[in-house]
Amino acid sequence: MDIASFNLMRNELILVGIVLIMLIGEIFTKSENKNKLITLGTILFGVATLINFLPLQEGMLFGGSFQTTRMTMFMKSVLNLGVFIVFLQSNTWLKREDNHGKIGEFFILIISTLIGMNFMISSGDFLMMYIGLELATIPMAALAAYEKYSEKSAEAGIKLILTSALSSGILLYGLSFIYGTTGSIYFEDCVRNIGINPMQTFGFVFFVAGMAFKISLVPFHLWTADVYEGAPVNVTAYLSVVSKGAAAFTFMIILYRVFGSITKVWEPLLYTLAVATMTIGNLFALRQNNLKRFMAFSSIAQAGFILLGIMQGGTLGMTTVVYFMLIYVFTNLAAFGVISAISEFSGKENITDYNSLYKTNPRLSLILLLALFSLAGIPPVAGFFSKFFLFTAAGAKGYYILILIAVLNATISLYYYLRVVKAMLIDKSDEPIATFKTPWPMRISLLICVAGIFVIGFASVIYEYISSISFGIN
Repeated sequence: MDIASFNLMRNELILVGIVLIMLIGEIFTKSENKNKLITLGTILFGVATLINFLPLQEGMLFGGSFQTTRMTMFMKSVLNLGVFIVFLQSNTWLKREDNHGKIGEFFILIISTLIGMNFMISSGDFLMMYIGLELATIPMAALAAYEKYSEKSAEAGIKLILTSALSSGILLYGLSFIYGTTGSIYFEDCVRNIGINPMQTFGFVFFVAGMAFKISLVPFHLWTADVYEGAPVNVTAYLSVVSKGAAAFTFMIILYRVFGSITKVWEPLLYTLAVATMTIGNLFALRQNNLKRFMAFSSIAQAGFILLGIMQGGTLGMTTVVYFMLIYVFTNLAAFGVISAISEFSGKENITDYNSLYKTNPRLSLILLLALFSLAGIPPVAGFFSKFFLFTAAGAKGYYILILIAVLNATISLYYYLRVVKAMLIDKSDEPIATFKTPWPMRISLLICVAGIFVIGFASVIYEYISSISFGIN
């Protein structure tokens, strides 16, 4: 291994460099110039996002602990794109007086979690995966508690760190059983010794339980709504999209690479989790009035749909999940962008506060409508195509009853998404949210999201590219 081989860690090294630059900038920038760090951090990360789309050779480092493939690079690019949009949407919020002294911290914490997520995705053994998981989790608790003068934010941080500690303990306990029965932590060695025996099955169940916390699968979802509600809107967007996406990617990769030979164990388990997650997530979303809690249960339901693709167990399943997450980045961040803009202007975050929003802010209303329609899977927006391919992947394995349940849940989700649309377009309000002008960084982020919602669904070349780089597991 020579210095040139470290190019395989190009994205991680660039992100570490950005963290160091932001740290130096935080130390040496005068108080009255702190806002310049927002522009600096956003531009640097935008450049890093573009660089990550450049081709890179495949290979491995550290004896196989770190592995780079075209698929893992694309997954990281999807996450980078999500973080870049979050940074654009956070511009105005970070300029608030109560955030003035900790702007650099926001960039450092988010990029640190992203580095951990990258190591999770590129891990070739369970130790690297677990280190990446902890690096991604611990700064996230600080992000949830970012508004230090808010009791709800502090509560969100405490709940996130406690539940994360519990889930990490469960996950590590399961990994200890897998290591004890296979004699190795490397994925390639483990797969040769994985079979259906009580000890390995027990370890696998604990592994799934630990990862289910991170993806917010039922019944490991109870922390989600409280943390989403208490955290700042932009942090909630990050948790909902980037954190969930990284956990889903990692779970899928390990499931396919290590446990692909014991599908008889994990198929019924994931089947049950998918049904419970879709159903309970949708039913609880019906009861919500606070938009952050509303989006929390929406994201739980969407996690259930992701399992439909994961259960396919082959290249088709991997392709559909990655394609779904790419669309989910644009769709969910479009919704959170509108919620963030309105919350920053008016402080209102309830569905009833959006009554008559179309009359005062028609463009924001239209963007939120498109995002909600995409989440519901209504054609011709991109969310329809992502749901269609997920159903196709499940159908290829003969899960027709599961598809029927998913379609029924999609119908339920349409009802509660239309509640928000009804509030904006039909319900009257004597004091609607006043007309306001969104800052240009927010406008750019929403423009990117809207373009993604329309273009990705019709650009078949994107789906074909993802399919071509999926490693073949049949």
